[in-house]
Amino acid sequence: MRAALIGNLLVTGTKFVAAAVTASSAMTSEAVHSLVDTGNELLLFYGLRRAAEPPDADHPFGHGRELYFWSFIVALAIFALGACASVYEGAQHIRAPVANKNPLVSYVVLGLALLFEGASWRVAFKQFRGAKGCVGYWEAVRKSKDPTTFTVLAEDTGAILGILIALAGTVAAEVLDRPVLDGVASIAIGVLLGLIAIVLARETKGLLIGEPARSELVSAICTFARAQPGIERSNGLFTVHIGPRQVVAALSVDFKDSLTAGEVETIVADLEDRVRKAHPEVVSLLIKPQKASRADFTQARGEEDH
Repeated sequence: MRAALIGNLLVTGTKFVAAAVTASSAMTSEAVHSLVDTGNELLLFYGLRRAAEPPDADHPFGHGRELYFWSFIVALAIFALGACASVYEGAQHIRAPVANKNPLVSYVVLGLALLFEGASWRVAFKQFRGAKGCVGYWEAVRKSKDPTTFTVLAEDTGAILGILIALAGTVAAEVLDRPVLDGVASIAIGVLLGLIAIVLARETKGLLIGEPARSELVSAICTFARAQPGIERSNGLFTVHIGPRQVVAALSVDFKDSLTAGEVETIVADLEDRVRKAHPEVVSLLIKPQKASRADFTQARGEEDH
């Protein structure tokens, strides 16, 4: 993410200067796009910093969801500032077309921007590919509990596609001598940003509301519970992510009726220790003794895809 921030800082200033020199609508949209991306990187950094704060009296499970909140704000910013501003700029240019005053400047700046953004995209793609494992790319986005990985990749992908659209619009406007095409390119960039914002908002909204842990973790906790001496039955499990690497789990189990209160306490402590040792991301394991007929959790939620 640091690479993305550095790349955006380098590109933003260059694009704004070029937009002022060329009077290009597409270049202006690209400058706004880069400015929004830079602001978004700062918001994600802030979210990561807030999410790392330790638990306190008001937040006993920590501040992990701060990252989800700020990731959702990033999606809104892409739509409200990037997409809407680009569409507005393009519409204004179509209503009153202005020829590009210096196409060569646009080509040079867009070429350099493509170089910077390409380097940033390469870093983001490597990180995402390393984190996704053996699942497909779209499935990895849907199942990811860390929005920073796919948000940065989506922003960088949108930046590269936006540059290509701006370049195509600039070339078409000059070759065909139709400045209005520059405005059309700006609107196309806005539509692209809108689609990216919708996808990011959808995925981060699910994380913000609360999503279950991956099925492998759910199965592991249930297996530990079934193998624990003194437990007759594991009725069900409820899990929810409160951060990329923070999970709260609630387990309903049926203890043997012959156990004393002290023995139940020992079993609970042993089970908690085994689960946390194997899966340190489980920050809290709540165990509720219940008969199967009165179980609050009747299935292991998390085995289904979100």
